[in-house]
Amino acid sequence: MFSIEEFYKTYETETTDIVVNDRTFNLLLPRYLFRFINPHDLFHDFPLWAKIWRASWVLSAYLAEMPVDPNKQFLEIGGGVGLVSIVATAAGHRITLSEYNPDALNFARANAHRNNCRDLPILHLDWMQPKLKDRFDCIVGSEVAYKKVYLDALLQLFKFHLKPDGQIILAWEIRKSGQNLFDFFHADFDIVVSKKTLRSETATHRIMLMKMQFKNLLRKAK
Repeated sequence: MFSIEEFYKTYETETTDIVVNDRTFNLLLPRYLFRFINPHDLFHDFPLWAKIWRASWVLSAYLAEMPVDPNKQFLEIGGGVGLVSIVATAAGHRITLSEYNPDALNFARANAHRNNCRDLPILHLDWMQPKLKDRFDCIVGSEVAYKKVYLDALLQLFKFHLKPDGQIILAWEIRKSGQNLFDFFHADFDIVVSKKTLRSETATHRIMLMKMQFKNLLRKAK
């Protein structure tokens, strides 16, 4: 059972405001990352969950503008500290946040509590051994495929837990791995890609939004 009091006793935190479509969400983040890093292997399980990715903001804004259908059930994979699912919940969507890392799950629960989304379902999910019973109308995720080893597991997750006529929406900042993601999935899915450009005083960032549905043959087979 999650306790917000125990959370604050366990973690040193800082807060950040994220504005999505003129609505402000206040999120807790780890103040320091060193407690989550293995000093003997800095790059193994580095806490990539512990920041707000630009792709997460773009995906959040997209879901906030999507028409709400109370009969549709969403699943977020790699939910991190919870921004996407919290925004989607605030917009009226029925969404379940899933995440593998136990610390990330605690931050997601704390942020749901902080942003009046206490009924948001939050669960542990291992893509290699997913223990899900449901099929979902839409599966969403941002910056989830930064390791190629996970792509096969993701494909199986999609095949078993996306409804035949469902949709997958993935967002990531354009880099070499993004093209690999497209190449990996295009054999099984019809894919529509759009780009969002974010500009600051010092840099320009391009975010890819990829919407996928099973190809017709796969839909019929299911």
